[in-house]
Amino acid sequence: MRERRISPLEALAPARLRGVRGVLTDIDDTLTRDGAIEPAALDALQRLHESHVPVIAITGRPAGWSDPFATQWPVQAIVAENGGVMLRGAASGLEREFTQDVAERARNFARLQDCAAAVLREVPGARLATDSAGRLTDIAVDHSEFAHLEPDKIEQVAALMRSHGLNATVSSIHINGWIGEHTKWTAAQWAVQRVTGAPLVADEWVYVGDSTNDQLMFERIPLSVAVANIVRFLPQLDVLPAYVTHSERGAGFAELANALLAARGVR
Repeated sequence: MRERRISPLEALAPARLRGVRGVLTDIDDTLTRDGAIEPAALDALQRLHESHVPVIAITGRPAGWSDPFATQWPVQAIVAENGGVMLRGAASGLEREFTQDVAERARNFARLQDCAAAVLREVPGARLATDSAGRLTDIAVDHSEFAHLEPDKIEQVAALMRSHGLNATVSSIHINGWIGEHTKWTAAQWAVQRVTGAPLVADEWVYVGDSTNDQLMFERIPLSVAVANIVRFLPQLDVLPAYVTHSERGAGFAELANALLAARGVR
């Protein structure tokens, strides 16, 4: 059996960090605790912004939940609903861009609601996420935010979503389902191109996450970092991040930000 190990963040050589162009990050339980951004994470975002290091957040949270943070937090963009919609602050206010046109979103919305109804009907104890009213291109079932589902029920929900033709992933709090080819990886490619005007080069960005739905990013971004609370999901991970912080959630994100800035000579 192959040994499953993640290197501690301090094993990441500063020389590798000096070439980093920007940071891609999950939100829930990576920047936040109980749905609110931790002070250490907000301070780290501000320091990165002041040092001209762009940060793009990619989350399973809905557009409605993410809207205010796209303008309040010092980030270049938030891509919500696992790549379905990008939110950016602009002089004219908040800008939204979608991966699907209006007609396609309307067709998919009806299918998504049918699937949500099936989940509630067929999986005992399943509850839609409390932020469901703000969702435009996906559905979410709560497993650890305000409700609790056992692992077998989580897998049952994900399997039912897939049987309805949805993609399904499990975050630290929700089971997300959506229709379309978009993923966190395509979201990263889309957002980096729009924000920087240049294609995403995987070796030039860091990704920070905490859960099973970050595995595609752990696979595609060589400098992938997990905050310490990733330990909860290690048994379910097929792809491990390259590095892990000592601290959990926002404090862990701040560890990565501090290491990145120190490598660039910023104290």
